[in-house]
Amino acid sequence: MSKAKKPSTNVAPKGGKKYREKKLLVDKPAYPLTEAVALLTKVAVTKFDGSAEVHIRIGADMTQSDQLVRGTVSLPHGTGKKVRIAAFVTDDFVDEAKKAGAMHAGAADLIKQIEGGMLDFDITVAMPQLMKDLGKLAKVLGPKGLMPSPKSGTVSDKPAKVIEELSKGRIEFKMDKQAIIHGTFGKVSFGAQKLTENLQALLNAVKEAQPSGIKAAYILSVSINPTMGPGIKIQL
Repeated sequence: MSKAKKPSTNVAPKGGKKYREKKLLVDKPAYPLTEAVALLTKVAVTKFDGSAEVHIRIGADMTQSDQLVRGTVSLPHGTGKKVRIAAFVTDDFVDEAKKAGAMHAGAADLIKQIEGGMLDFDITVAMPQLMKDLGKLAKVLGPKGLMPSPKSGTVSDKPAKVIEELSKGRIEFKMDKQAIIHGTFGKVSFGAQKLTENLQALLNAVKEAQPSGIKAAYILSVSINPTMGPGIKIQL
């Protein structure tokens, strides 16, 4: 009979003593944005440097295609996470793509590596003329959300520029099936000021992305939390 694995000591279980102590600090139904972010930095429960997470509920009818919210934003202070980028580019752009920050760059050779099971990247960028060649990877990349897309700004005839922006903190946001946008806007260690500036940039981008199909209330609620920490609701 195999021995049960011991729980990790790096994470405070939700509902544990440390979590309950931190949750007591959240003593209001909602907070102004700057106050909420300052509180987020105080209620982290993990020993590692957790992420600052945001959850934005949108007043969208998910049965209507003209109410889908999606866009990109460059966070002023990045996400705190190194982004591994695979770039599908023609031979004359390979060196430029790698200098811009791509971990992998190429065309037929890169496609062959991925067909062989190589998935050592977080996001892909592609030049328009190579999109037709990526059809064979759709079943591999599609389910993982890794296919380049014009809607997400990852298909461009200027791949180096896109790679640089992604490396510096450009992120994509989009609603899930419950009309909620989930995202991260930095690390707890960034401190309140940088996190506030990142969150404000993200919220502004979401506001600007409001579809014309949504006529009533648009952003219904916004809450933030550190990794595995208690949620903090923001006053709208």
